[in-house]
Amino acid sequence: MGPLLAAFIVLPAGQHSIAWFSAAALLAIMVLLRVRAWYKRHPSMTPKSRAMRATQTQLPRRTIAGAMAVLIALVFSKYFYMASLISYFTFYLIARFHVSVQTAQVHLFVFLGAVAAGTIIGGPVGDRIGRKYVIWWSILGVLPFTLALPYANLFWTEILTVIIGLVLASAFSAILVYAQELLPGRVGMVSGLFFGLAFGMGGVGAALLGKLADAKGIEFVYRVCAFLPAIGLLTAFLPSLNPGEQRRSIR
Repeated sequence: MGPLLAAFIVLPAGQHSIAWFSAAALLAIMVLLRVRAWYKRHPSMTPKSRAMRATQTQLPRRTIAGAMAVLIALVFSKYFYMASLISYFTFYLIARFHVSVQTAQVHLFVFLGAVAAGTIIGGPVGDRIGRKYVIWWSILGVLPFTLALPYANLFWTEILTVIIGLVLASAFSAILVYAQELLPGRVGMVSGLFFGLAFGMGGVGAALLGKLADAKGIEFVYRVCAFLPAIGLLTAFLPSLNPGEQRRSIR
């Protein structure tokens, strides 16, 4: 919702209007405090460590370490590319297609809506067909669309960014649950690691891509970032954890 708020409230009213949004943050804090209290009253929500260890994967430590390295590389490719769109898409649209700031913000809202939908869809799809296949499709499968984006007109830019956001975002939930299956009983550690990497990569990516845009131009940034999803080829080195995946790979 951020781009719409920026387009229709912050731009007309000025930057001081941002202060009113702090009320939403305070409301969120109150809701989370209630969630915390509810969680404490329901001990059944706390995972039993012994039961989690009982389901631990039988993979060698070297295989688990290699798989985690691949997942980290995939998070790098995903969030560096996402940083190029979330941080600079409005500037790209203004520079290339000469649209207004409000129009550019609406385009960004559509892209972020596709990202939200993709994040939700990725979980149940991974449960049904296997998380490794979702990772394959969501990162490597988006490559043709990222390669086409720098050369598309405004209409196809809108279409391509929706596809990219929808498909690429579906990877994160699959990556996160896959990592938790690699290291059962360590949900907190795995979640902290990958959420931290996601935000960290996004911040570092935005800074580096901004420096590159200053030196070479914003369109050059999108031509370079278009190749980042090719890192999805590393998914081939992930072991199959789902029995259905293992049967299909044997065939």
